[in-house]
Amino acid sequence: MSDNPFGTSITSDDILEDLEFFDDWEDRYRYLIDLGKKLPAMPEDEKTDANFVHGCQSQVWISSKFDAADNTLCFLVDSDAHIVRGLAAMVMAAFNRRSPQQIIDFNVDDYFGKTQLIQHLSPTRGNGLKSMVAKIRAAAQASL
Repeated sequence: MSDNPFGTSITSDDILEDLEFFDDWEDRYRYLIDLGKKLPAMPEDEKTDANFVHGCQSQVWISSKFDAADNTLCFLVDSDAHIVRGLAAMVMAAFNRRSPQQIIDFNVDDYFGKTQLIQHLSPTRGNGLKSMVAKIRAAAQASL
């Protein structure tokens, strides 16, 4: 999980800054898809029922590992849909390699609001995004 650039060299602030350059939503979607391509591969043996995210239109898995040395959670995520991988990458930029308390305290509604993303997603994609965040926050809560 150490080769994951999300949360370290690709942060939520970076994504917000990058999205400001795009006036067209088609370009923003392409950017998200490109972000998704930067996610590290999730090993097949981690695509388990325990890591499956319920409530998503597509298949999504999130695995977490607590790193006691620096009190952070490390995540891997995968999906069978390109746009969902991009959305997951956006979520990883906000939550990966953060302490459990930082994850719980992060204002994800403000983050998504600044991207104007939710209003451009189908209701099922929006629910899936919320399900991803809920799974990550549950892992953070369990690590406290």
